[in-house]
Amino acid sequence: MAQTHRVAVALLVVLTAWFSTASHAVLRIEIKGGVGGGLPIAVVPFGIEGNVPEDIAEIVANDLFRTGRFDPVARENMISSPVRSDDVRFDNWKILQVDYLIVGRVKQLTALDFQVTFELIDVFRQQVLTSVQYNPRRNQLRRSAHKIADAVVEALLGTPGAFDTNLVYVSVKGDSVESRRFELQVSDSDGANPASVVSQSKPLMSPAWSPDGGKLAYVSFENPRRTAIFVQDRYTGQRQQLASFEGINGAPAWSPDGRQIAVTLSLRGSPDLYVINVGSGDRFQLTNNPAIETEPAWSPDGRFIYFTSDRAGGPQIYRIPAQGGTTERMTFEGKYNASPAVSPNGKLLAMVHQLGSDFRIAVLDLESNLLDVLTSGRLDESPSFAPNSEMIIYATEAEGRGVLGAVSADGAIKLNMPLSDGDVREPAWSPTLP
Repeated sequence: MAQTHRVAVALLVVLTAWFSTASHAVLRIEIKGGVGGGLPIAVVPFGIEGNVPEDIAEIVANDLFRTGRFDPVARENMISSPVRSDDVRFDNWKILQVDYLIVGRVKQLTALDFQVTFELIDVFRQQVLTSVQYNPRRNQLRRSAHKIADAVVEALLGTPGAFDTNLVYVSVKGDSVESRRFELQVSDSDGANPASVVSQSKPLMSPAWSPDGGKLAYVSFENPRRTAIFVQDRYTGQRQQLASFEGINGAPAWSPDGRQIAVTLSLRGSPDLYVINVGSGDRFQLTNNPAIETEPAWSPDGRFIYFTSDRAGGPQIYRIPAQGGTTERMTFEGKYNASPAVSPNGKLLAMVHQLGSDFRIAVLDLESNLLDVLTSGRLDESPSFAPNSEMIIYATEAEGRGVLGAVSADGAIKLNMPLSDGDVREPAWSPTLP
């Protein structure tokens, strides 16, 4: 019974349980573990010319701190405040045992236009490693900070950063059933700037980013007679109804080229996987099994679709060629594995894995077939990789309500992103933004 319930979570059942309480969704980050011993770095407050509404240096320092790979120096401990490399007295920073230094300036050009410049400096080599200038609009200043953090991560760690990205998640607002509003909210990767892109009195679920980050697919219950899958432009709000058939319409997942969406439909009774062409609406049935087949997830190369099925008596993860063919079982460890998500680099398969009576986020190394349980929650679900494959965001519970958590793909770094109150669920990390 519990297994069947968990599979159905992706389709229908969990909705009313999620949103039994009211909420007001403002995310904030809490570091839960894995921080310490990072690269000592100082992000000096940027020089300011004009009316600058954002503290760029603080955003950069917070981004770097959240990686667990950096240990930013507290401002109150800084001996000086240079804003360009020519002003740096390197002995000041050697005393603080700082390896790297970030200095910069923000200049207001017009009421809406700004210029942001930063330099990343190797203190012991006394050398500028990288220097970049951005020209953001006022509403893009935070994004400039995230771009700086991404540039620093890539320069010092050799891997792309993922701060200049967005999250989407489902939240609910309202103190009663009558006033309740279900929302798809999009925020910065650090939870800042949450904005509602869909708001309605009926449940929403399963948000999924298009590969270019310009559209969202999701399931809506706004039609009282049946569910529907919509594709919505995140900027214009224009939307297309992709599927609203009798029975289940759920779990949309974009193909890597953005032309197709895999979904779960119950056109022939039991839920099966179908692939729908976004442009034409043409579809074909991918699986045909009396079991529950749901939660499709494409491999980054588009060759396979991973999915959850209880065809072996309990939820396990399988994959099938995207054009149809022989199904292959992927998980064997444990009696419950569901909600597959393939890392963008194609090396890891994240999932919900049952350990005792708890449901936790685990990753399967697709080359070695070794399973690694990453989280320690009681009810962790909906894993979604960052575009650099380094972090996984997921839904979990804290103090009786739904919150978002994040964990590094090796389990070393753990973050919590609780709301000030209420519940959130089903996060999805955006691709790299243009």
